[in-house]
Amino acid sequence: MKILLLGVQKIKFMPYIDFYLSNLDFYSHEVHLMYWNRDGKEDANLDHRIIAHEFKHIQEDEVSKHRKMKGFYKYRKQALKLIKSEQYDFIIILNTATAFLVQDILWTSYRKRYIYDYRDPTHENVSWYKWLVGRIAQHSRITFVSSDGFRKFLPSYSHIITSHNLISDALYKRHLRKQTSREQLPIRIRYWGMIRDEEVNKLVIDKIANDSRFELHYNGRMQKTGKNLEYYCQKHQINNVFFHGSYLPDERYDFVSQTDILHNIYKEDQLLSQAMGNKFYDGIIHYIPQIFTTGSYMGEKGDKGGVGIECNPADPFFADKLYSYYTNINWEYFLNQCDFCLDQILDEYEDGKKYLEDIFGSHNKSETSTVYHV
Repeated sequence: MKILLLGVQKIKFMPYIDFYLSNLDFYSHEVHLMYWNRDGKEDANLDHRIIAHEFKHIQEDEVSKHRKMKGFYKYRKQALKLIKSEQYDFIIILNTATAFLVQDILWTSYRKRYIYDYRDPTHENVSWYKWLVGRIAQHSRITFVSSDGFRKFLPSYSHIITSHNLISDALYKRHLRKQTSREQLPIRIRYWGMIRDEEVNKLVIDKIANDSRFELHYNGRMQKTGKNLEYYCQKHQINNVFFHGSYLPDERYDFVSQTDILHNIYKEDQLLSQAMGNKFYDGIIHYIPQIFTTGSYMGEKGDKGGVGIECNPADPFFADKLYSYYTNINWEYFLNQCDFCLDQILDEYEDGKKYLEDIFGSHNKSETSTVYHV
């Protein structure tokens, strides 16, 4: 079978492709990936068995939708040209933005011959947009949702399946954090991934600013929000907040062992508060306590599951509560809860793999599971 994975980000910013690439047999199928290099900089390398199609067009993420239109139009043009010339048997659509760009060819030529990976809702509170998302899901062979909280935005189809943003290689490096002491001062809070939600992060920064009990580290793309936060710290002479810039996937393991608390706080949003972020899985895999947005789906799951706490950075006692939480963790209980939570997720992950096997056949277990690397 000739398979195309279609995404609108750089390879290193699509960690969720690991679920698909790790479970496809490259000897039975010809696997292609089209991705968008938006900054022209270094990207993660793909397994040599994957045929890569790079769309190169410089575009920042944090710009107006109007300014993005030109790039998306060019991407659509190249994607349609590729699909028509290669005549793929099956397409894996890696998010909603990608699906929108090629929706016409999905419905005319690929009904029940594509997988829709649904993540990060945006305008589902607009009726026509929600209808369109539902139609994309309707005509898919399978729609994978990265959070059960997203099901409320979709019709109740039997082919909507829960998936999880696990990086399979990380499971072999679970004990990185356990190998170093938890008795650490200052306590190192760390955020990794695309830096966004400027106002929320300013609140977090303000609460721990120059507090000798804490350090706050940001690892991620330094676009508008990241640069604004860095300037904010310089302006206010905040010396315990650090910005380390972008990183490649394997480099995450370098700072996992140097993280005491995982920052998983985002702005309160009716749609995005239903998400399960990639970092949630990093936290339970590597036994790192997490702080979550109060009232979010992820926060409720993490707090009740004993792998972190919900926090409101607007709370004037935020820093004291965080310090009290961390210094009073029952580590034996915490480690057990991470294992319990991960076991539940792995069960659902295995179920998802079975759906892929139904479409693409069984996967050769002797093959490496790491399909993109540095």
